[in-house]
Amino acid sequence: MSLRVTHIGGPTTLIEIAGVRLLTDPTFDTPGRRYDFGWGTSSVKTAGPALTVDQLGRVDAVLLTHDQHGDNLDDAGRALLPTVPVVLTTVTGAKRLGGNATGLAPWRTATVGDVVVTATPARHGPPLSRPIVGEAIGFALRPPGADSVVWITGDTVLYDGVREVASRLTVDTAIVHLGKVQFGLTGPLKYTMTGRDAARLIAEVRPRRVVPVHYEGWSHFHEGREEVTAAFPPDTLTWLTPGVPQTV
Repeated sequence: MSLRVTHIGGPTTLIEIAGVRLLTDPTFDTPGRRYDFGWGTSSVKTAGPALTVDQLGRVDAVLLTHDQHGDNLDDAGRALLPTVPVVLTTVTGAKRLGGNATGLAPWRTATVGDVVVTATPARHGPPLSRPIVGEAIGFALRPPGADSVVWITGDTVLYDGVREVASRLTVDTAIVHLGKVQFGLTGPLKYTMTGRDAARLIAEVRPRRVVPVHYEGWSHFHEGREEVTAAFPPDTLTWLTPGVPQTV
C-alpha cells in the first residue's frame, strides 16, 4: 500500500493514498487562545500548525472525526471546510455544518476518488458520556484492490466499540489519537486513550505501522511522546516530524 502522511499538528494530518488527498480534523489557528469545550471545561492551544492552509495544496475531502471541539476543528479549520468538495463527519455534525458535509454512522461508507472511506466507532469519554461530549467517529481508508486499510481512530477511549475494528478489518497503518485528555472539573475521567490503552488496542488490531497523533499542543493533554513511547514495545511506533511528508 502506497501511503504518505504529513502530520500538521494535533489531530491534523494530510493523507495521500491512491491519488487522493485527505485532510483530517483541520486545526490551523495560531496558539495562545483558550477554547471552551462545554460543561465548564476548556483548554489552551500551546502549539501552532506546521503548515498553513495555503501550503496544503489540493484537498479532495476532509475527514472530520467530530466538529464540537476546538482541538479538532478550530476557526481556521472551519473556514476551510466550504472550499473542499466534501466533508465526511458524524451524523449530528453534518446536520450542524450543512453544505458539503455528509454524515456517516459507524460502519457506513462513502467513496472519495477510488478510496472507500468507512466510519468506525469511537466514544470520546467514559460510559454514558456521549450525551455530554457528543458523537465522534474514526475512519478506515481502503484503496482499490487492497485487502487492508489505513485506520484513523479519532478521539476515543478504549472500549468494546473501538475493539470491534480488530474483528472487522485488517489494518495496515493505524493513526492513533492519544494524549490522555482530562479536565480538573471531572477528575480522573479520561476522554482519549493513554499510551497503555493504545498498546492494548494495538495488540488486538495488529497493524503493520502505528502512527501517534494528537498527543501535544494543548493544555488538556496529560501524556506526551515520552509516556506513549514507554507504553509500547521498542520500535513499534512511527513518529512523524510535523510538516514533513513521510511514506509509511
